[in-house]
Amino acid sequence: MFSLERWQEIFETISKNKLRTFLTGVSVASGIFILIILLGVSEGMQNGIEKQFQNDASNIINIYPGTTTLEYKGLNPGRRIQFTNEDYELALSGKEKVEYKSADYQIWSRLISYKKEFGSYRIQGVMPDFQYLENASIIEGRYINETDLNQLEKHIVIGNRVKKDLFKDESSLGKYVSLGGLNFKVVGVYTDPGGDREEARVYIPITTAQVVFGAGNNIRSMGFTLPKIDNYDEALAESNQFTAEIERQLKAKLLVNPLDTSGIYISNNIENTKEIYLLISSMKLFFWFVGIATLLAGIIGVSNIMLIIVKERTKEIGIRKALGAKPMSIVGMVLHESIFVTAFSGIMGLIFALGLLEFFGPMIELDFLVNPSVNFNIALSTVIILIVAGAIAGFFPAWRGAKIKPIDALRDE
Repeated sequence: MFSLERWQEIFETISKNKLRTFLTGVSVASGIFILIILLGVSEGMQNGIEKQFQNDASNIINIYPGTTTLEYKGLNPGRRIQFTNEDYELALSGKEKVEYKSADYQIWSRLISYKKEFGSYRIQGVMPDFQYLENASIIEGRYINETDLNQLEKHIVIGNRVKKDLFKDESSLGKYVSLGGLNFKVVGVYTDPGGDREEARVYIPITTAQVVFGAGNNIRSMGFTLPKIDNYDEALAESNQFTAEIERQLKAKLLVNPLDTSGIYISNNIENTKEIYLLISSMKLFFWFVGIATLLAGIIGVSNIMLIIVKERTKEIGIRKALGAKPMSIVGMVLHESIFVTAFSGIMGLIFALGLLEFFGPMIELDFLVNPSVNFNIALSTVIILIVAGAIAGFFPAWRGAKIKPIDALRDE
């Protein structure tokens, strides 16, 4: 089946029909090219989603105050809810399974300066566990600690972006920056997987922030994580139970209608994670469907071409059979050509698509599309699909040719 004479036959047939073979090859190559690019995009979207979720702990629960929309106990809707330290303590009361916890007081934008350098950054008053809620990693110094909270220290932890803006190549540890007319000592520098956007923030003790900015005992939000559980459904059930209890306690204290979904807003990352990855799975299936459909169109083109070739070579096939050629040799002749055209064209499309992803993929850094790529196993699978598809595309024309009777073939014009 793979003799030298067979290969000479294949190339001779191809050379006689260069344009037809080229167009058929292009349709197959474009099909595999589109499939690989779509799979690469779906992988890039998953990378982007994972990067977004790396910005915070994957199981974080954030609780924010809102504005009431329903009347309750004589209080009109439209009431702005304000959390306090007491609300944070209430949310923690009776909760033994909390892993990390922190209240948060934010100032969205304030001027911070060091010598002649200055910039506007978000200020956040936090507790020590906030580092783990935000997935921040200390690269110099330390984070906010309990002593900072208890003694209302004017200590500050700055993002790597802030450090570069204000200190350039100079070490920042132990230096003082001016914030709101007060000098804060830099005790740490952090990096965050969220990049520059997350690193353009500074953290100070929440107790200090409440005093410096005249917040009293007000807080902006609170965040918690529970110990991780390997079973997703169990983790979700425990997380939902936890948030439901906090919501019930806070609504009762703050006089928010139990049916009001706007008075207190709870963001549960575990729920969001499942929804996002279900969406990603659906999109991957859709991309596979579109890619396979495009590839199938090319394969059908190969099958049609092979039918034409069998028709054109009817007399030749008849002569071969009259000289004693077995049906399976006729099938092998047609299959060999079909598989060669399909596999060669498909591999060219595959190489071009992988090369494109390899070259341009690392350059793509969008919010929800990061480094689109296709791993080797997926690429290998597409090659196997190609070979099988080429065999199927050629089998039916080959079988039709094998059934031709020599006498009928010799009469063919």
